[in-house]
Amino acid sequence: MTRHTVLGIETSCDETAAAVLRLEDGKATILSEIVRSQVEAHAPYGGVVPEIAARAHADIADKVVAAALEESGLAVTDLDAIAATSGPGLIGGVMVGMMTGKAIALAAGKPFIPVNHLEGHALSPRLAEDCPFPYLLLLVSGGHCQFILVKGLGDYTRLGTTIDDAAGEAFDKLAKLLHLGFPGGPAVEKAAETGDPARYKLPRPLLERPGLDMSFAGLKTAAARIIEAEDLSEQDVADLCASYQAAIADCLAVKADRAMAGFDGERLVVAGGVAANTAIRKALDAVAARHGARLIAPPLRHCTDNAAMIALAGAERLSAGEVPADAMMFSARPRWPLDEARAMSDPAYGGGKRGAKA
Repeated sequence: MTRHTVLGIETSCDETAAAVLRLEDGKATILSEIVRSQVEAHAPYGGVVPEIAARAHADIADKVVAAALEESGLAVTDLDAIAATSGPGLIGGVMVGMMTGKAIALAAGKPFIPVNHLEGHALSPRLAEDCPFPYLLLLVSGGHCQFILVKGLGDYTRLGTTIDDAAGEAFDKLAKLLHLGFPGGPAVEKAAETGDPARYKLPRPLLERPGLDMSFAGLKTAAARIIEAEDLSEQDVADLCASYQAAIADCLAVKADRAMAGFDGERLVVAGGVAANTAIRKALDAVAARHGARLIAPPLRHCTDNAAMIALAGAERLSAGEVPADAMMFSARPRWPLDEARAMSDPAYGGGKRGAKA
């Protein structure tokens, strides 16, 4: 019997989170989970301001960790390791969480495990149910939109990615243009509930192009032109949100259908913040059903950024004996692709000194 208890810390964007998780014979049990959101701080700006996020993380990271330990009923000495998001993400926030984790690990004499935030999302469905490898993953969030073949822990192959903007960023942009509030994704979904998804004829970029790459920049531009040209009523706004959401769902579903046709497996997994969108889940569920597969998604609270998935990734790494010997020397990374070899040899976008984003 293998049993590991890990503290996870997540600070890659605008949630300061900590969780204690126990992994026993492959089954995860969340012993505590604390998330402190910064929505009110960023709402006036219609998006996350990196400097504000980093300061907020620095102010409360230690308190959030203390609360998670108290809720779990455990002391630091009861832990087997400390895991923290060490990239990708807003570098100021990533550094706060990573250095907090390193400090705790050093003081307690425990291993420190740097975790790729995207790997946390990739493994997040395993928090709540049996989801053995391999599986086809659609990772869809504010910063990333990729199809990834998950063959095993640390064994990821990028099959397709957005060549410009992520789906979550597209939702946020529309919400900002329509003054719907922040966070944008849930606001657009709420407005779309009373809208007609067929009202506005919006583009579905790259659907005719072979392969699994995606694009959402043109969709954003088309919506922006409609908003500039019309004096939109409340119903117009609802119709535009519904049409926009339908366009994104169609793009993801068509590409997912294509990906499933080339995948000899029974599980289509969707993870990341946009995985909470009901219309997108419904579209992907239909795709999975057509291929005799099952759609697996984490519970809604684990679609968005959270520390339980970071603790799980750390615990799985610990169980597999994959703790870097030089983990305490690991540097925070603003960019850290899951399929690093593919990102280096064939970057979809985002090169430069910081490296390829995908």
